[in-house]
Amino acid sequence: MLLKQYKTHFFDSLKNIQDEQEIESFFFILTEYLHNLKRVDVALNPNFELSEAAIEKWNAILAQLQQEKPIQYITGEAWFYGLKFEVNENTLIPRPETEELVEWVIESQKSKVQSQKLEILDIGTGTGCIPISVKTNLPHANVSAIDVSEKALAVAKRNAASNKVEIHFIQTNILETEDLNKSFDIIVSNPPYVRNLEKQEIKKNVLDYEPHLALFVEDTDALLFYRKIAQLALENLSPNGLLFFEINQYLGKETVELLENLGFKNIELKKDIYGNDRMIKCKK
Repeated sequence: MLLKQYKTHFFDSLKNIQDEQEIESFFFILTEYLHNLKRVDVALNPNFELSEAAIEKWNAILAQLQQEKPIQYITGEAWFYGLKFEVNENTLIPRPETEELVEWVIESQKSKVQSQKLEILDIGTGTGCIPISVKTNLPHANVSAIDVSEKALAVAKRNAASNKVEIHFIQTNILETEDLNKSFDIIVSNPPYVRNLEKQEIKKNVLDYEPHLALFVEDTDALLFYRKIAQLALENLSPNGLLFFEINQYLGKETVELLENLGFKNIELKKDIYGNDRMIKCKK
């Protein structure tokens, strides 16, 4: 069978599940993943023939996509801030909104002297996408990262190695941490923030496959992680140190008030590319 013939079958099989743009994205991700063919290569090879073995691989992946399994978990990889990351069921799939948070962190240091010692901590690191991207772009910084999950940290360590950066990884439950035992110039975190009451808004591909430990908080204390991390930041940020958060889009006002009440200054609430309240920066 020709690849272009299979493409018709591929689209027909997913059209009731995904929109056409998403299906097209899946198709070209898979042509590169399975055949090392970029979109332009597919166009230049209209008579590319699929072997029976290749068709079996396509069909196996198609069956998983029909169950709405995220394509990143099928291929085992995701791109974030121009870098490739391993992902699996123990880690969240990196999001474009989090790229904006990383950009904000990097931009905050662009005017600083590059030789200046800089200590940065990421809390709840998952794949390691935040600290690895920051370290790649601020190579003079010493970067550390915390996660409660040993399995997530194993993925993050492999991602640091494959992207050729050095990150100090720490396994600990931040909610049980009394002191970070070090002073940091920047603390950044994208902690769990989706309330159980918001589960009906979550797509099946997220709800059924991504780790709930990294996603959800109890409705009764949705800012649990923000409060704890901000309290630690008060003790462990250097003078004028910066705290960055990715936040629940519905709790921007409440998160700002929490930080104000704790005494943080210069609090900025920023919207993401979709127009939702998504990030906060503040100063100790």
